[in-house]
Amino acid sequence: MVKLAIDAMGGDHAPREIIKGVQLALARFSDVEFLLFGVEKEIAPHFAGEERVKIIHCSDVIDMGEQDPIGAVRKGKDSSLVRAFRAVRDKEASGVVSAGPTQGVVAAAHLVIRRIRGMKRVAICPTLPELGGKRRLLLDVGANTELRSEHLLQLAQFASIYAREVMGVENPLVGLLNIGTEPGKGRELENETHELLKNDPNVNFYGNVEGKELFTTDCDILLTDGFTGNMVLKTCEGVARAVGNFLKEEINTFGKKIGYLFMRKVFKKFKKTMSPDEIGGANLFGVDGIVVKAHGSSDAYAFSNAIRQARLAVLGDVVEKMKKIIGDGSDE
Repeated sequence: MVKLAIDAMGGDHAPREIIKGVQLALARFSDVEFLLFGVEKEIAPHFAGEERVKIIHCSDVIDMGEQDPIGAVRKGKDSSLVRAFRAVRDKEASGVVSAGPTQGVVAAAHLVIRRIRGMKRVAICPTLPELGGKRRLLLDVGANTELRSEHLLQLAQFASIYAREVMGVENPLVGLLNIGTEPGKGRELENETHELLKNDPNVNFYGNVEGKELFTTDCDILLTDGFTGNMVLKTCEGVARAVGNFLKEEINTFGKKIGYLFMRKVFKKFKKTMSPDEIGGANLFGVDGIVVKAHGSSDAYAFSNAIRQARLAVLGDVVEKMKKIIGDGSDE
């Protein structure tokens, strides 16, 4: 059985949608057990008689608008977020899923679970919408505003294991986001990283990838620093929203509505493809346990998909496989 810790109080719609998401996951996956951390009286009535759910009462909650998430993690020892992460640290659960504040999740991963020995940085890694026939991983998107080439190499190694074991890509291709495709383009960081990736036996390196190829490249993994990655991700989200709004405005006439009737399946598929609910959340690579950060606005369906991600990562044994690559390196 896969045992997952759930921060039941994290998210814009917690605990209601988190509870419903766990209920959906119980129906979808017969091999998962849950430790739910939160206010017991709000959670327990929904799981009466459910043998695969254990509820652990927590007296504190880290608010979605918390201004000092690191301080909140340090002080909130009995918060649902910290307690759920502690369950992974203490090996009571193999992974944790939270829709709580992103900085709080990253802080808890660092301070409670901690990095894999020898892993120099962690990264937030979402899965991009499935366009061009495949889904792609993008990392880092915000855990580190600055990274060195050796950090990016480790993140590429970790993402390669994840793509192989969880996404089923036999030999995942890694692309380095850059301002040009030719070797020698970009900053010193990209040039140094290019050399490391090219010569590493654990990475199937494609080469440099320009931003315009984000959804058309053959690559399965797109690698960059957290500052650039965050800008790229939010630009994609903004473009998708703008296109959606444009289509709504343009369809708002009788003649165009007739055309919409013929195209509605296409529009419906586009909306489903671009929806973050289909993916579930972002993985946090580099810590000694599986961590999935669900979207703060997750509904039940989206949260159940975040659980699906965590389940697959546990079954794929990605953390232990990364440990074998790192060996006993320094974690400085």
